[in-house]
Amino acid sequence: MASKDPPLPVTHTEPDMPSGAKIFRTVPYAFILPELIFGCWVWILVAATTVYFPMLQGWVMYVSLSSFFFSLMFLLCYLFGFHRNSNSWKVVDSLYHGATAIFYMSAAVLQANATIRSETEVLAQYIPRYYQINVAAS
Repeated sequence: MASKDPPLPVTHTEPDMPSGAKIFRTVPYAFILPELIFGCWVWILVAATTVYFPMLQGWVMYVSLSSFFFSLMFLLCYLFGFHRNSNSWKVVDSLYHGATAIFYMSAAVLQANATIRSETEVLAQYIPRYYQINVAAS
């Protein structure tokens, strides 16, 4: 006859959030470093041109600079282990990257608009290098 022992309880343990240099070996956190590099590259490219459309390119600069500094803050927090494996850090990180993706998409559309306008209006016939830099920033 089979024993009537109660089944063992099933426990679910959350995986540990990495800290220190381990963050560069995990998929979601390893993307922070390329995000920093490309964000810095965008605001350098936009700053290298003459800004003829301040409303359009001002938003691009705001998004790239603020995203750069917030991503740097997240990277430092993960490197030094300030998160202490808290679930609220996962939620904040997900919300931040979701909002940043939306902001970058809007900035890309505005930068592309500024590039097209610079080609047709004032910039391309005088200095074609600025048009090429705007294309790279888009």
